[in-house]
Amino acid sequence: MTPDQYCQEKAAQSGSSFYYSFLFLPPERRRAITALYALCRQLDDTVDEAGEASVARIKLAWWRTEIDKLFQGRPDHPVTQALAPHLQSCGITQDRLLAVVDGMEMDLDQTRYLDYPGLQRYCRLAAGVVGELSAGVFGYQDAQTLQYADRLGLAFQLTNIIRDVGDDARKGRIYLPVNELQQFDVKAADILNGRYSEGFTALMQFQCERARQVYREALDLLPAGDRRAQRPGLMMAAIYYALLGEIEASGYQVLHQRISLTPLRKLWLAWKTYISGGRALWRQIQS
Repeated sequence: MTPDQYCQEKAAQSGSSFYYSFLFLPPERRRAITALYALCRQLDDTVDEAGEASVARIKLAWWRTEIDKLFQGRPDHPVTQALAPHLQSCGITQDRLLAVVDGMEMDLDQTRYLDYPGLQRYCRLAAGVVGELSAGVFGYQDAQTLQYADRLGLAFQLTNIIRDVGDDARKGRIYLPVNELQQFDVKAADILNGRYSEGFTALMQFQCERARQVYREALDLLPAGDRRAQRPGLMMAAIYYALLGEIEASGYQVLHQRISLTPLRKLWLAWKTYISGGRALWRQIQS
């Protein structure tokens, strides 16, 4: 199995919404974004599947060394070997990749966030930097596109947090800010034990409304001249924005289940966004 095939298999197995947007890219950029996604997946799995925090730290330290070797031109792992040919052409920097590792490591150090600014700092490392890296792979001319990509990464991460409240609670993590739980009179124990309440519903409605606002802010930042190149990000946005709608339609029943879209619907949303250049998404988000 070649490094590219390894990354392709890693991306396809994940069933992630990101995978569907990759299908519409030219071959070279598709290989680059697939390798980048596979690296992020490996890092995420290192934290989620290690079992012991000490083991995860050792593995993340190995990845830091591997990223250093990648930029020295001697990577060992299939995902870094697949990523190596695209570093210069896609503007992939060592600092940004190490920032992603920092974001993953935060999950070992912190299971609660006191307020939204604190959560945003985590989201910046876990998703905003990935957004910037992805924008470089897709291609851009205007530097403001990086601001759009960072904001869109925040929107994606907020959507993930909303979707995964129950899954994260079963791992002992609550990403919803403590002061917002207090504002809506929701106890951490209720979330950890999967108990719904009127306060929880109001809290989740607040989270979804904020995420929608961040999507609007992100799209407002995307320069018109880069919209065509950045269509893969817009495809992901269409899928994630539809997921928010499904969560709302369920009455925010996220403590006992992981709400998702079918693969066919994801593919349809990606194709529709690709064909329209994101215009339908723009109208939906701005309405």
